[in-house]
Amino acid sequence: MEIIQSVLNGILLGGLYAIIGIGMSLIFGIMGLTNLAHGDFIIVGTFICMILASQLVGSLWLALVITILVMTVMGFLIQNFLINKVLDKGPEPALLTTFGVSICLSNALLLFFGADARSINVSFATANIAATELISVPAVYSVNFIAAICVIVTLHYVLNHTYLGRAIRATADDSRAAELMGVDTKRVFSYTMGLAMISAAIAGLLVGTTFVFYPSTGTQYLIIAFGVVVIGGMGSLLGTLVGGIILGLAQLLGAFFFGSGYQLLSGYLVLLIILTIKPEGLLAAKTRK
Repeated sequence: MEIIQSVLNGILLGGLYAIIGIGMSLIFGIMGLTNLAHGDFIIVGTFICMILASQLVGSLWLALVITILVMTVMGFLIQNFLINKVLDKGPEPALLTTFGVSICLSNALLLFFGADARSINVSFATANIAATELISVPAVYSVNFIAAICVIVTLHYVLNHTYLGRAIRATADDSRAAELMGVDTKRVFSYTMGLAMISAAIAGLLVGTTFVFYPSTGTQYLIIAFGVVVIGGMGSLLGTLVGGIILGLAQLLGAFFFGSGYQLLSGYLVLLIILTIKPEGLLAAKTRK
């Protein structure tokens, strides 16, 4: 029964990992850019949501809505006034720009909030959902998984059934042809970053209700996001969910068989194995050119 418990927890944890990685996957799939500030964006969203819920608005849901709006505007401005300015100069300047943004954000959080551990308190944080008499799953993991499914389904609809989504897909397929058809690709990139920041805000809330966090933990979630999207395939929404589940299962099964000290090691051993067998990711061939 304990192994079944570990499998269920791994699958549900994979939902949180998927929503952590979905923004990075979206940015890479559209712009071909590895956003090194992605983890710090998530932690910024966590801190904004925590401050709003605990000190200003009182409601966690209202705090999330405000955080989404703030993060969307911030992402649009960063993309429009920083990253877009260097995209035409090759991949390295844009990569370094996101690295600089990451450093600025993490140090700003450290300056304003200190280095203490924080968390977002919710009523279901310690609750369990009983599947059988012997098996139960953490309620917070279940909420994370449901949220991941909702975000992925929503992004799929936006990308496939809206004008913005068609413009984004056209830009991803061939930016020069899209420009010839009248698409403002730089503006599309800014809107894409806005979508990625919406997912980062939601991921930030879920991270804050599931784990303790620090101003410096953005790098930890950047590594998780990178592992998820590499396993599933850069730019694949479904692949991100699959990658998150595989990474979550690998970590918790590794902890079950070898001890908690091997949780991270087992996850990244699976990442290396998949990179060796299929470097482009498990579902990349089905979703990208």
